[in-house]
Amino acid sequence: MSDASDERLSQLRARLGGIAYGGDYNPEQWPREIWHDDARLMQAAGVNLVSVGVFSWSALEPADGVFVFEWLDEVIDVLWAHDIAVNLATPNASPPPWLVEDHPEVRLRRFDGTRVGVGSRAHYCSSSPVYRDRSLRIARLLAERYGTHPALAMWHLGNEYYAKCYCELCDERFRGWLHARYGALDALNDAWGTMFWSQRYSAWEQVHVPGPVEGKVTTSRELDFARFSSDRQLELMTAERDVMRELTPGIPVTTNFMQYVDPNDYRAWAAEEDVVSLDAYPDPADPESLMKAALQYDLMRSLRGGRPWLLLEQSANAVSQWRTNLVKQPGRMRLGSYQAVARGADAVMFFQWRASRQGNEKFHSAMLPHGGTATRSWQAVRDLGSELPRVAAVTGARTDARVAVAFDWPNWWAVEGAAHPSNAFSYARAAVDHYRPLWHANVAVDVVDLADDLSAYAMVVVPNQYLITETQRASLTRFVEAGGVAVVSFFSGIVDECDRVIENGYPGGLRALIGAHVREFSPLADGATVHVDGVAGSELDVDFTAGADFWQDDIVLEGARALAVYRDGYLAGEPAITLHENGAGAVLYVGTRLAPDAQQAVTDAALRRAGIAPRTLAPGVEIAERRNDRGDFLFLLNHSDDVRTVTLDRAGTDLLTDRTLDVGDTLSLEPAGVAVVHTTVAASVD
Repeated sequence: MSDASDERLSQLRARLGGIAYGGDYNPEQWPREIWHDDARLMQAAGVNLVSVGVFSWSALEPADGVFVFEWLDEVIDVLWAHDIAVNLATPNASPPPWLVEDHPEVRLRRFDGTRVGVGSRAHYCSSSPVYRDRSLRIARLLAERYGTHPALAMWHLGNEYYAKCYCELCDERFRGWLHARYGALDALNDAWGTMFWSQRYSAWEQVHVPGPVEGKVTTSRELDFARFSSDRQLELMTAERDVMRELTPGIPVTTNFMQYVDPNDYRAWAAEEDVVSLDAYPDPADPESLMKAALQYDLMRSLRGGRPWLLLEQSANAVSQWRTNLVKQPGRMRLGSYQAVARGADAVMFFQWRASRQGNEKFHSAMLPHGGTATRSWQAVRDLGSELPRVAAVTGARTDARVAVAFDWPNWWAVEGAAHPSNAFSYARAAVDHYRPLWHANVAVDVVDLADDLSAYAMVVVPNQYLITETQRASLTRFVEAGGVAVVSFFSGIVDECDRVIENGYPGGLRALIGAHVREFSPLADGATVHVDGVAGSELDVDFTAGADFWQDDIVLEGARALAVYRDGYLAGEPAITLHENGAGAVLYVGTRLAPDAQQAVTDAALRRAGIAPRTLAPGVEIAERRNDRGDFLFLLNHSDDVRTVTLDRAGTDLLTDRTLDVGDTLSLEPAGVAVVHTTVAASVD
């Protein structure tokens, strides 16, 4: 499928002539006399692609089987007359009122048993045969009607899939899913540990979706229900994809993923679409928001083996979902857009084109704000649209990475499950904590499943891999024994894929690899801290001192050696950070949550051992690279509030200014400034 997908994406890039630029367009919210103005202004802003129809089901089908496509015909024709292509959506994210009223079983049921009503979105049950039938019916009609329209460039399947339903239809489907997974009821009982609290099932009819209980739901059942829910949503997407494949085989398909949202296993989903897309909304109030966004961008790029991805939604300015929605300061929208491109995006798109007058998102910024073309936001949108064609050559380019960070959804679901030594785990935070020092070191990073082939990497970072399968354990072991360097954090290697504790003491799944035994978990009270000091003569040495919180492991060395020890508390003098040389490689194990500067020092030590040099051209300047058959593209992004001067290590041309540069030349980057240095002969990437 990847070869065909690559061809479809190549054709998309060719027809757009460079970076896709545009956003969600909701013409059904506006009178038709505005449509021509919109298309004219889009053209003036450099827009070449818009997503249409995402929430238009009730406008396209006002009653069951009654279709009104004429308005959409006109909209698409108007857009195409202005050289604007269409990313046409299937509108299943928000079923129309008539469908819910005629077929109440379509409504999603929450965990507590209540049914949701019409008034928002994602109020559907993914198991409902009626919902599935009507979704596929309108998807097929859209493909039949617009499949040969010259404006059609891509299919946008659904929108931000995330509905999790607990109704009787899902109950039945869940049993079928479990039967397919386990085969025999005894195997299910064994996987879920149902002897605990007398829950052993004697008939399949006794097995149900999670619901309100006295106490806690069995964690293994919760984990399987999360897998099931992701699979059920994926079935919706792939069913529509198959319709589009049948009727429009040359048109790529995508669906938009969400930033730091866990209901669906995006790694499994990415394999079923032509290109990965993301909706990203870094919070201007968070000083680390662009670092956190970079992690998500690296993840999106990695989900399909390093192929380019699409930034399908971002905000032109402020959003409306946070308590206080800060505006993006001058230059920051441009900076964030180029950051996405630097990390693999071949699209810079927004929610939405024209700001809504009504509804829950009327104060969410747009490319064309309520104030129209006199606003600063509009000027920034227009300026970016006129500039992006300068970097058209970067489309299709990839990134070479020698470092990987492990991240997978079943582990996310499991490590944040109930009844742990600490029930305050945040897998997203753990991933960010381990990614931060790599970002500051300007090291290219792929985000992988440990079950992947890791042989291309020199270093792998493993944050809180609580759930580890035998395949993942074996893969990580092969990587280390072959000469790789691994950094493994606490509470890793504890349970198998069924959330069963792996025998042989903690961490049973990784004990031999890390060369140590965790005698006891010792989570720290809220606000409590401990101190960690380096061991003389080790890679961290005596000048290493760190604060730590949240957690500490009681570690007994079994072949590893201590790099740092606890200074205080009941574990004073005991190992806190260890190193185990295993085969040709080594594992650094971190038994506590270190402060950021200490985590940086540990990561830097691992990078040195892996033979990877951090890259710093100027403080606060992010460095990223992409490469294709047209050369190497070096992105320099100034995240600081000060002017930064960068001395170049290569010759090339700054695509944004057309300035020719030699080795040793300097570039001055204004606050939020960007440079894209193109070298026609590809340079090496650390």
